[in-house]
Amino acid sequence: MEKPDNVADNPGILPYGSNIGAPAIKLENIGGWKQKNVEKVNKRIVQRYQELNEEIQKLVQEYEINQLVYGAKFNFEPVVGEIYHLYNGKDGISFLSLISPTEWNQPYIGSFKLDSENKWIKI
Repeated sequence: MEKPDNVADNPGILPYGSNIGAPAIKLENIGGWKQKNVEKVNKRIVQRYQELNEEIQKLVQEYEINQLVYGAKFNFEPVVGEIYHLYNGKDGISFLSLISPTEWNQPYIGSFKLDSENKWIKI
C-alpha cells in the first residue's frame, strides 16, 4: 500500500510535527537552568574542598605535635589526662617534664596533655 507524501512512518518520535495541523514543537532554552545549577554545584565542591583542606591541615598539625613530643626525651610513663611541659635541653635535645615553666627557668617549648588515644594535645 502506498502512503501519501505527507505521512511519516513514525510520527511519535519525530522532533517536529508530522502534519500540517500539528502544533509547533519548541525546544526550551535550558541554558539558564544549566548555568544556575553549575554555579550551585561548583560552590558546594569548593566549600567541601576547603573543609577537606582544613581537615588535612589539622591532621598535619596533630602529626607534627606528636612527632615533637614523642621525639623528646623522658624517663617516665606519661599518664592520660595529665599536663606535661616540653623544654629545650642544654644539649639541644628536647625533654618532657612535670615541672611547669613558672617553677623553672628553662627554654620552654609548650605544654601538652596525653589523651585516651595516646595522642598529644597542645595546651
